[in-house]
Amino acid sequence: MAKITLSNLRHSYLPNPGGAEDYALKKIDLDWEDGGAYALLGPSGCGKSTLLNIISGLLTPSEGRILFDGRDVTDLPPDQRNIAQVFQFPVIYDTMTVRENLAFPLRNRGVAEPRIAERVAEIATMLEVQDMLDVRASHLSPDNKQKISMGRGLVRDDVNVVMFDEPLTVIDPHLKWKLRSKLKELHQRVRATMIYVTHDQTEALTFADQVVVMQDGEIVQIGTPVELFERPQHTFVGHFIGSPGMNVLPVTETGGKVTFEGHAIVLEGKITGANGNTELGIRPEFVALSDEGLPAHVRKVSDVGRHCVVEAMVGDTAVKAVVEGDVPGQGAAVHLNFRADQTRLYRDGWIATEMGT
Repeated sequence: MAKITLSNLRHSYLPNPGGAEDYALKKIDLDWEDGGAYALLGPSGCGKSTLLNIISGLLTPSEGRILFDGRDVTDLPPDQRNIAQVFQFPVIYDTMTVRENLAFPLRNRGVAEPRIAERVAEIATMLEVQDMLDVRASHLSPDNKQKISMGRGLVRDDVNVVMFDEPLTVIDPHLKWKLRSKLKELHQRVRATMIYVTHDQTEALTFADQVVVMQDGEIVQIGTPVELFERPQHTFVGHFIGSPGMNVLPVTETGGKVTFEGHAIVLEGKITGANGNTELGIRPEFVALSDEGLPAHVRKVSDVGRHCVVEAMVGDTAVKAVVEGDVPGQGAAVHLNFRADQTRLYRDGWIATEMGT
């Protein structure tokens, strides 16, 4: 396993890029520690696959360097980087048995047969496929095929990093949670450096210790799942993570004070910076219905099982609140209360309040 460092990395698919808009990846500096579980999270077209291809050696960056444990591998081909990859579609040999599939990466590298047998048995037990070792891969279900594909990536103990590129895309929804849990368990047992690329927040947040959120070719926040939820550094993170996403509301800032639809709002702390488009950010979980606060009327109520999502209008602006228990009906007059320590100002998308001051 290895610590992976991305230094001053930029990439453009154009021969002569000009401004920032010509770069699929904007300037990236990033360290992934040895043995960590990481996720690259973002919508299609944000640069996740480009970054993955650069790390794996399938693409040479326009600028910057890639280091594995301090060793510059920028110009090395994929086969010299000791990387294992698991793709959207299972990469296995249908004519081989499960045992032969798991053994193949080791045999291909000349590993001794006793060690191959030992390692295959270890991985098969971890994956809970030990009873299928002599079954031909063509007879496996899609989720078991993807398990074997994962096993082929994990069976080598000399890899620097195991990279998963949307590995659950083709798996039935009711089986995804099983494979997500299994993958997390595997990481805890083998402690390999793992990078999981996905557009699905649930997959990223349940697998990774640290999540790298990308938008338009740049990293907008790196943090634990709790950090991303509780204190988004950018409105995109607040909107993209959470269901429903963070309320992003238009506000007016004057003399260090903020008003929303004519009402003064208490923020988590002191406002920072100056100039730029200002917005208020607060998650629906921290908006409460109360006897006092912002006057509003209920426009819509959505029952999502464990709770309801109430959408209320404050003036001309919709605000969502997560409510447990009894909820008012459509058209009812209510008051909204924003939890102050979770209410933040954003300037041009970036957080502009200090914490607890």
